[in-house]
Amino acid sequence: MSDTRRRVKVYTLNEDRQWDDRGTGHVSSTFVERLKGISLLVRAESDGSLLLESKISPNTAYQKQQDTLIVWSEAENYDLALSFQEKAGCDEIWEKICQVQGKDPALEITQDPIDESEEERFEEMPETSHLVELPPCELARLEEIADLVTSVLSSPIRREKLALALMSEGYMKKLLQLFQVCEDLDNREGLHHLYEIIRGVLFLNKAALFEVMFSDDCIMDVVGCLEFDPSLVQPKKHREFLTKTAKFKEVIPITDSELRQKIHQTYRVQYIQDIILPTPSVFEENFLSTLTSFIFFNKVEIVSMLQEDEKFLTEVFAQLTDEATDDGKRRELVNFFKEFCAFSQTLQPQNRDAFFKTLANLGILPALEIVMGMDDLQVRAAATDIFSYLVEFSPSMVREFVMQEPQQTDDDVLLINVVIKQMICDSDPELGGAVQLMGLLRTLIDPENMLAPTNKTEKTEFLSFFYKYCMQVLTVPLLASTVDEKNCKDLQEGSTKINPVCPDNFQTAQLLALILELLTFCVEHHTYHIKTYIMNKDLLRRVLVLMNSKHTFLALCALRFMRRVIGQKDEYYNRYIVKGNLFEPVINTLLDNGTRYNLLNSAIIELFEFIKVEDIKSLIAHIIDNYYKALESIEYVQTFKGLKGRYEQEKDRQTLRLNRYRRDARTLDEDEDEEMWFNEDGEAIEKSRPEEEFPESYGKYMEAKKVKESDNKENFPKRTPTGSFKFTFSHSAGAANGANCKPATSPTSAASPNGSPAKSATPPATPVVKTAMVGLVDYPDDEDEEDEDEEQSPRKRPRLGS
Repeated sequence: MSDTRRRVKVYTLNEDRQWDDRGTGHVSSTFVERLKGISLLVRAESDGSLLLESKISPNTAYQKQQDTLIVWSEAENYDLALSFQEKAGCDEIWEKICQVQGKDPALEITQDPIDESEEERFEEMPETSHLVELPPCELARLEEIADLVTSVLSSPIRREKLALALMSEGYMKKLLQLFQVCEDLDNREGLHHLYEIIRGVLFLNKAALFEVMFSDDCIMDVVGCLEFDPSLVQPKKHREFLTKTAKFKEVIPITDSELRQKIHQTYRVQYIQDIILPTPSVFEENFLSTLTSFIFFNKVEIVSMLQEDEKFLTEVFAQLTDEATDDGKRRELVNFFKEFCAFSQTLQPQNRDAFFKTLANLGILPALEIVMGMDDLQVRAAATDIFSYLVEFSPSMVREFVMQEPQQTDDDVLLINVVIKQMICDSDPELGGAVQLMGLLRTLIDPENMLAPTNKTEKTEFLSFFYKYCMQVLTVPLLASTVDEKNCKDLQEGSTKINPVCPDNFQTAQLLALILELLTFCVEHHTYHIKTYIMNKDLLRRVLVLMNSKHTFLALCALRFMRRVIGQKDEYYNRYIVKGNLFEPVINTLLDNGTRYNLLNSAIIELFEFIKVEDIKSLIAHIIDNYYKALESIEYVQTFKGLKGRYEQEKDRQTLRLNRYRRDARTLDEDEDEEMWFNEDGEAIEKSRPEEEFPESYGKYMEAKKVKESDNKENFPKRTPTGSFKFTFSHSAGAANGANCKPATSPTSAASPNGSPAKSATPPATPVVKTAMVGLVDYPDDEDEEDEDEEQSPRKRPRLGS
C-alpha cells in the first residue's frame, strides 16, 4: 500500500506503563470470517506480516487523542494504540469504528468504561442521570465544583461523565478565567478551591481535556492554579521559574513554528508531572497514564521532526566543530545534543537505530572527540552523556570509528585515550564522572558484545588496537603510584602504612581501584593480550605493592586482581608468580593483619583455599617450600594444613613414580646388556641407537667406532666361577671426575615430577662411578644383591661420550 493516510505505528502499553513500538505498517478495516466481525488489520510495510488483528467490539471504549492517535483496551492490562502519520487517516478509521458501534464520530470516546460492579446499577438509573450537572462557573460556586470533582475520582463512570461535561461549552476556559479574577482579588480561598479542581481534572486522565488545558493560552493559568496548594503556607512560584529562570535557547533558529510550540508544550507538561503534581499513591498510579502517554508521543514527534530536518542538524554540526565558534555557543550546542539524545530514549529500538545512524553519518563521534578534550567542565560532562548514549546504542559503531583513527591522528588524541585521560583527571572528589567513563570503557572492551556474525574479526582487531594504543595510557597512574615491594617497604614508617611513593590520599586510591577493576575484567576476558601485557610490564608485582595501602578497599582490589590471575589456572601465570616470589606481599599482609577477623583476612584465606581445592601443584609446592614455617601457626582454619597435606601426597606420589621408573630402567638396562659395545678402556657405548634420537651422540659414536675398528682391539670377558661372564670397569681419576665417562641420567631424573621430559638432564653434582660387575645373564641368585645396590644408587645408563 502506498497510501500514507493509512500508515500507522502500532503501540502496546507494557507493565511499566511505557509504550512499546510493535512496528510500522498500513491499517485497514475489513470483515474477518474467523473473528465474525469488522476488524482492524495492520500489515507491516517491510514484509507484509500481520502486526495487528483486532475485532471492533461493540462494547470496547475507543479514544481519539491529539488528532492522530486511537487508543483502546482489549483485555485487562492490555492497552493498544495506533499512531497515524496523517490526521485524515485517523479520521477515516475513527469513523469506521464509530459506524460499527453506532456512535457519533464527533465524540472523542465511543464507550463509557463501566465497571462490572456498577453495570447493573447504571442500567437501572433513569436516562437523565447519565449526565453530570455542573454548577454554574461562578466565583461563589467554586467550593461546590471542587467537591464534585473530588467526589467522582473513585468512580470510573462518573469520571467519564464529568469529563464530557467539562468539555462542553468551554467550561475549562471559564474556570481558568476565574483563576485570574481570584488572583487579582487575592482570594486565597477561591485559589485553594481552584487547586483542588485542576488537580482533580488532571486525574480524570482524559486526553481531550489535556488538549485544552495544555494549549498555549491556557497552560500557564493551569500552572498558576497548581501553585496554591492549601497545605502550603506560601504559594510556589512555578510560573516565575518557567518564564524567567527556564530559558528556551535556540542554538540554531527553528523556523518551524509547530515544532517550537511542541517543544514548549512538552517541557511545561513534563514540569507539571515531575515537579508540581505530588507523587501519586498506589491507588492513583493509573490516574496519570494518559498524561504520560501525552508526553511520550510529543517527544516522539519532536525527535522525528528534528531528524527529518537535515538542514537544521547539518548546521548544528558545522557550528559545533567550527574552531571559530566561541565557548558559550559550543556549550549550548552540546547541551542541545544532550537533550536531543535524551528525548531519543523514548523511541523504540528500530526508530532509535535510525536516529543514531543519522547522527553518526553527520559526524557525531569526531565532534565528541573535540569537545571531550575541552577545558570547560560543563561541556565535557554533557559530551560524556552523549558518548554514553552512543556506546549504549552501538559499541561496534564506536569501535569501528576509533580503529580508523590511528591512520589519521596521533595516539594522544585518539577518542578512547581522550576518554581515559578524562577518567584519570576527574576533579570530582567522589570520581562520579570517572566511574561513568570506566563503565563505558568496560562496555567497549567487553568481548561479549563483539560476537556479531557480520564482523568476526572485530574482537581480534579491536583488542590488538586497544593494547597497542590505549593500555599504556590506562595504566599510567598505576605504574606511577607503585614501586617494587622492597622499596615500598623501606619507605614505610613503622607499623603504619604511610608510603609517599604510593599515594594514599582517598581520591588517588579510588582512581587506582577503578583501574584495577578494569584490569581484573581484562584478565578474565582477554586471555592472550592481558597475559602478554602482565608479563612484559611485571604488572602483578606492581599491583601487589598496593597491598600496603592504608585503604583496605584498595588492598582488596589488588588481591582480587591476583585472585583472578590465579583463577585462570594457567601455568604461564603460575611460573611467573613462583619465579617472582609474588606470594610474599600477600602473606605479609595476612601476618600483619594478625588475628583480626575481617574481609581482608577472609579474602586472603579464600585465595589459598582455592589453590588447595583446585590442587594447583606448582603453587602448592612453592608455598610450602618457602612460606610454611610462617603459616603453620595459623590453626583457626585448616587451609594451610590442607596445603601441607596436598604437598605430602604429591611427594609420596613422586616417590612411588620414581621407584617404578627405577625398576623399569633396570629391566631395560639388563635387556640391552648384550647389545653393548665397549672401548678398550671398558667404557660402554650403546649400539644401534637411531640417529634422529641422539643426533650429536650418534655422530661421536660413529667416529669412535671407526677408531676402534682401525685399532682392532677388543676386551674379552672373563668367566666367573659361577659360569657367567662379568666385566670389570677400571676408571682413572679423570674418568671418576667425569672427564672420560659421563653416566646417562636415569629415566626418573630425566623426567619432571609430572612425567614430562625435563629440559636439562644434567645431575647437580658429578657422580663418582664405582667399579661394578655386570652380568650378561640375569640369574635369580643375583636379584637380592642387585636390589640392594639399586636402593643405594640408582642405576644410570651411560650417556654417549661427548
